[in-house]
Amino acid sequence: MTPFYRHNGSLMSDQRSLTDLAEQYGTPLYVYNRGAIESAWQEFSTALEGHPHLICYAVKANSNLAVLDALARLGSGFDIVSVGELKRVLAAGGKPEQIVFSGVGKSEREMAAGLEAGIRCFNVESASELERLAVVATAHGTSAQVSLRINPDVDAQTHPYISTGLKENKFGIGMADAMATYRRAAELDGIDVQGIDCHIGSQLTSLEPYADAFALLVQMVDALKEEGIALSHIDVGGGQGIQYSAEDDRLDVASWAQCIRSAVGDRDLEILVEPGRYIVGQAGVLLTRVEYLKSNEDRHFAVVDAAMNDLIRPALYSAWQAIESVESLDRPSRLYDVVGPICESADFLGKQRELAIAEKDLLCVRSSGAYASVMSSNYNTRPRAAEVMVDGDNAFLVRAREETEALFAQEFLLP
Repeated sequence: MTPFYRHNGSLMSDQRSLTDLAEQYGTPLYVYNRGAIESAWQEFSTALEGHPHLICYAVKANSNLAVLDALARLGSGFDIVSVGELKRVLAAGGKPEQIVFSGVGKSEREMAAGLEAGIRCFNVESASELERLAVVATAHGTSAQVSLRINPDVDAQTHPYISTGLKENKFGIGMADAMATYRRAAELDGIDVQGIDCHIGSQLTSLEPYADAFALLVQMVDALKEEGIALSHIDVGGGQGIQYSAEDDRLDVASWAQCIRSAVGDRDLEILVEPGRYIVGQAGVLLTRVEYLKSNEDRHFAVVDAAMNDLIRPALYSAWQAIESVESLDRPSRLYDVVGPICESADFLGKQRELAIAEKDLLCVRSSGAYASVMSSNYNTRPRAAEVMVDGDNAFLVRAREETEALFAQEFLLP
């Protein structure tokens, strides 16, 4: 059974009606399915079974404490990019020794927090960061375990805003500088060189870019070993793509894992992987209610109570997500632009969608578990939406809807 399915014409999640959840918790509302999150994580565990590995969920995809809690209970590691995400993971029961710290702009405060927590590894993205981390670690009387993130100049064949492995991207250390940076890392006090890291982009559905990147990484592992720098792990990043529409491809995790295994061969390397979207993307939906239907000549609009502050992906990436009625009703359909109430032309959830709807109907935006609520804002002084986790016949409120007054509680009038 899929995490969101129809029963007698109504959308359900496990044994809970989405209509009932919207009535109970209001809209806009994010609904997550615990079983779907756990099942997607287990795909990676099964695919890498038999080889030493650590699955480090990419917290940036969805950092809700309940999501992190569910994954921590499975034994998941975590990939973080800020001290805030570090604190979230620890609050949710994640083990510090299973945390890798990525990101191009780590501050000294964040480095210190990671060292004090005893995290597994820092994924270092520049020579300057390496030097600063060495100073911070030495000042703390310890050594920082590091992996250097390599930018292999591989085209991920994805949207340019989520491509991270080309030389024009800000991420990682270029191939031309990688060996020299490893040599420097090996001689620095306060640095313990452990691994090699690469993340070439997000929403990848083809194996070819991965295979190209993996081949370059293992070549570098071999070259480093010849120079006496032996690595213990290879971090292959994340970016595994999901199906947003029936026409989309979806990465085959088993084939992807076999691609890694073939590249690693008999080398004594633990495999680290950082999936985010794949684990939570299709495990969540956004529920929103139709406020008004209107037409401008031959263009029809469904004005809903969710907006770009709740789901910015369509405006930011021109992202497409399926939109459907929660209740199947026998009405004539027409093409609608599904838009929000924010005063921006970019405020839309989907354009030219065929829907049979009336005012006050409930709509469901599929594949909203990743890069959705986590990227929401308070633009137009709009409270962020509530979030609910469904687990069988239970539904748990895992984020309360914000109160409007709380949005300006930290602001002050002039004297």
